[in-house]
Amino acid sequence: MTVLYFGNYNSSYSRNRVLIKGLRQNGVKLIECNVRKSGFRALIPLFFKYLRLNPSYDLMIVGFPGQEVMFLARFITKKPIIFDAFTSHYGGYILDRKYFPTKSLRAKYYRFLDKWSCKLADLVLLDTNAHIDFFIKEFGLPKEKFIRIFVGTDSDIFYPRNDEKSDDKFLVHHERSHEGSQRAPASYVVHFHGHYIPLQGVRHIIETAKILEKENIIFNLIGQGQTYKEDKKLAERYGLKNINFIDSVPYDKLPDYMAEADVCLGVFGDNPKTDLVIPNKIYEALAMGKPVITADTPAIRELLNDREDVFLCLKANPESLAGKILLVKNQPSLARKTAEKGRNLFERKLKEKFLGEELLKNFRAVKQLDRRSMHKF
Repeated sequence: MTVLYFGNYNSSYSRNRVLIKGLRQNGVKLIECNVRKSGFRALIPLFFKYLRLNPSYDLMIVGFPGQEVMFLARFITKKPIIFDAFTSHYGGYILDRKYFPTKSLRAKYYRFLDKWSCKLADLVLLDTNAHIDFFIKEFGLPKEKFIRIFVGTDSDIFYPRNDEKSDDKFLVHHERSHEGSQRAPASYVVHFHGHYIPLQGVRHIIETAKILEKENIIFNLIGQGQTYKEDKKLAERYGLKNINFIDSVPYDKLPDYMAEADVCLGVFGDNPKTDLVIPNKIYEALAMGKPVITADTPAIRELLNDREDVFLCLKANPESLAGKILLVKNQPSLARKTAEKGRNLFERKLKEKFLGEELLKNFRAVKQLDRRSMHKF
C-alpha cells in the first residue's frame, strides 16, 4: 500500500514522527508532500509541489496541523483522505488558551475550520475517545467519522537510562535557573517540561512546590510559553528556592534531563481540554520507565490506572499533587513497580509499530467506504 502524507505538518513533531515511523515499520510505502508554511499560506506552494511530484498512491493522510490544508486536499484528489485532526483549533486557541472570546469572529472562524475539515475527510484521527466525544458534540459530527489512535512517542529517543543521578548534570540545570535556586546533594528531583499553556496548570505545580518547600525536593521546570512570566512571578513572590526554571531544550535532549528525575509530571489544569488529552510528556515518561504523576481525567482513564501504571491526583489541586509526590518519594518500591508497569504498557501497546498497525487496519476499511455515504450528514 502506498500512502501520500500531505500538508504543512512538522515531520519532527511527536505525533507526526510516530505515525510516519509506525507506518513505515508496517511496510507502508510513504510519499511525503510537505511545505513548512502556516495556515492558508501553505496552500499555493503545496499545490504546486503536489503537481511536481505527480504521486501515485492509494490514500492520503493530511498530517497535523491540517485544518486549512483539508480544503486543498479534497480539491486535488478523489482518493480516500484520512485527516489527523489531533486537536481542535477552537478547543486549543479559544477554550484553553483563551486568545479570543467565544463569541468573537475568530472563534467562529476556528469552529468553521474544525467542523468542515472533518466533514471533508473520509476518516478523522484523534488521540482519545474523550476528544472524539468533544468533536461529536461541539461540531455536530457523526461518531463513525472518527477513530482513536494514541499518541505514543519516539522510542529511539525516549527509553530507560541509567538511574544514577549526576551532580555535574545538575550544574547545567543550575546555570539556567532563576537566581537563588539551590539543591541539597541528595535532593529528590521532580521533572516537568512543557509550553506553559493553561491545560498544563504550571501554577498548580508552583503552589505544590510551596507546600513542599521544607522537604528535600527540587522542581525542574523546563520550557517557556503563554503563562511562563506569570508563573515565574508567582514563584518569586513566594520566595521559592526549590524551583529551577530551565530554558527550552532540544527535543532529543529532553531524555537527559528526565533521566536525572525521580518522578515526572503530566498536566494539572482545570479547563475543558485537560479532560480530553493524554499529553506527549506522559508517553515520554512511560517510555523512559519513570514514575508519572498527572491529573485524573476521563482521557487518562482510557489508558492508565492510578497506582498501576501512573499516579493520579485531583485536577488543579496542589494539596493532592503534593500528597502524591510524597507518596512516590516515601514508597520507592511502589514507585518502581508502577514505573515498570507503565514501561511495559508502552512496550505492549504504544510503540510506533503497534500504532502504525492500528492505523493500517483502518486504511483497509476506509478504502472500502462509499464516500458518498460518508459525506452525508
